[in-house]
Amino acid sequence: MNTQLLLDNLRAIQDFPVPGVNFRDVTTLFKNPACLQEMSDELYNLYHDKGITKVVGVESRGFVMASILAHRLGAGMVLARKPGKLPAESLSESFEKEYGTDIIEIHADAITENDVVLLHDDLLATGGTMMAVYHLVERFHPKKIYVNFLIEISDEGLHGRDKFPEGTEITTLLKI
Repeated sequence: MNTQLLLDNLRAIQDFPVPGVNFRDVTTLFKNPACLQEMSDELYNLYHDKGITKVVGVESRGFVMASILAHRLGAGMVLARKPGKLPAESLSESFEKEYGTDIIEIHADAITENDVVLLHDDLLATGGTMMAVYHLVERFHPKKIYVNFLIEISDEGLHGRDKFPEGTEITTLLKI
């Protein structure tokens, strides 16, 4: 993987959305065709042999690569959304974020016990959002759950990875 290409195209915005947060803006990776191809290829290489049947994309930046990867893997795409955005019956989970509290929802019929599920989001910081999604998906009792992020913030003492149960298979493309 061309890590330097991705790092060179990743934008950081100080004090967004609140003072003290150094926001990593992956939209600069999405708009660059070479970066998009690099991430798509790397994610495919990581998961093409895992039997993934559903990819869960987390609102909203997680939708981009999750959709691309679901297509490449021949898997279904499931949306994990903020409250009130899904039209059918849904399950929800509340969680703490680095700058507040939120809720995430998934359609109640999105996943079955026969599914092998990959959860995908753009960024692992505190881990709150993905842990909520992880707990939601566990309720469906799938065969296996994998977790992936484009970026893991490892230099700010956030320790988001530590929140996941021991043995959870977590991959990231970049650690910064």
